[in-house]
Amino acid sequence: MTDFSPFVREQNLIGGAWVGAASGAVIDVTNPATGAVIARVPNAGAEETRRAIDAAHAAFPAYAALPLNERVGMLRRLHQAIMDNHEPLARMMTAEQGKPLSEARAEIASSAAYVLWFAEEARRIYGEIIPSPVLGRRLMTTKHPVGVVAAITPWNFPSSMLARKIGPALAAGCTVVVKPASATPLSGLVWGQLAEQAGFPAGVVNVLTGSPRAIGGEIMANPKVRKITFTGSTDIGKDLIRAAAGTVKRVSMELGGNAPFMVFDDADLDNAVKGAIIAKFRNAGQTCICTNRLYVQSGIYDRFVAAFAERVGALNVAPGDEPGAEQGPMIDEAAVNKMEGMLADALEKGGQLVTGGGRHPRGGLFFQPTVVKDATPEMRVSTEEIFGPVAAVYRFDTEDEAIALANDTEYGLAAYAYTQDMRRVFRLQDQLGYGLLGINEVLIVTPEAPFGGIKESGMGREGGRQGIEDFLDLKYTCIGGL
Repeated sequence: MTDFSPFVREQNLIGGAWVGAASGAVIDVTNPATGAVIARVPNAGAEETRRAIDAAHAAFPAYAALPLNERVGMLRRLHQAIMDNHEPLARMMTAEQGKPLSEARAEIASSAAYVLWFAEEARRIYGEIIPSPVLGRRLMTTKHPVGVVAAITPWNFPSSMLARKIGPALAAGCTVVVKPASATPLSGLVWGQLAEQAGFPAGVVNVLTGSPRAIGGEIMANPKVRKITFTGSTDIGKDLIRAAAGTVKRVSMELGGNAPFMVFDDADLDNAVKGAIIAKFRNAGQTCICTNRLYVQSGIYDRFVAAFAERVGALNVAPGDEPGAEQGPMIDEAAVNKMEGMLADALEKGGQLVTGGGRHPRGGLFFQPTVVKDATPEMRVSTEEIFGPVAAVYRFDTEDEAIALANDTEYGLAAYAYTQDMRRVFRLQDQLGYGLLGINEVLIVTPEAPFGGIKESGMGREGGRQGIEDFLDLKYTCIGGL
């Protein structure tokens, strides 16, 4: 087994120095599969956050002025540092987050891929020459880094969520203050170590662990922070948007989801079942683009439920570092309690339990992969983001009905559909109110394409050529007398 202990850093990175909290307070980091404490990290607050913001602010002018090739070189070295330490970083993530090691390895590789993508996008921050309506003038636009960027990320993808924020920020010439989730701080702190290895100057990358309220409060109030990029719940995202108004910060928000998964009568049943397993149970269902509602057309409904439930019942629930693990533990006791409550609500309102149905015999934070059929819109599983291994299956008759059901939510992050009718594919593309669409495919996230939602699922995009734009200010210059 590869040892990840060299990457366990129990200090924060502020202005190039590794330090503890001023109060000396710490937060226990536990392995959700065993409950064992694997590290203790600083419980920092507003004081440390101000110092980190000041450090990033001081480092910004020199970093933004670096020659492009130097910035690109640092990002390329950061990519290589991630890949050189692929296995220990994946094992550290599994230890603190719980996901199967195979998923952790994929996430580390994805993180490196985003860094490499934005290393190349740094070369494509293009301006424009605009035809002038007046003789003797030259009109142009140029793009410039916004300044200090604060990134707040969740526990479910503790590395890749940072890659999609740190990568474009550094590529654009911004400096960053990072606040990873308290449940998975090690995968955030390691970015500080990797940035040092890659040669980023002191103060360019700062990483803080501690009180979300105290750290977030200082970030939002401090005028030196010019952009906030956040991944998390819609409710917290709304609070941050309101708080950003005080200093008119730029905001990027990747918020909650309620993803529909539609299976039409003409779908390839085997592929639809395989896709549903991945889309629902990856990371124990704890993903923002995870399938929340499975809508299956009447002609294929019974066959789909039977095949799906059989595969779900066979999933190997085990600690993430055990060979063959397909579903690990949930993140904490509150998440398990939420699953129990949502499942009880669904069964009380007429849902039929097909497989699973409660805590796993392994005990602790393990929950059985669960399928409930005959779900209805009145259930909590229809309106709330489940964020766990409970799959609710609904029956529909017509395409129009399926589209209406899928759109009946304030969220608009991801949607999936299985069909062989290409005419239907384009109708779905036109009519589904979601920022991401997967047709006969569920593993759709890639650095080359923009990621983000509409409606109450957020604003802004991560990845693709669009992913760097929110870290840039656009300037227009008019030169006369020519």
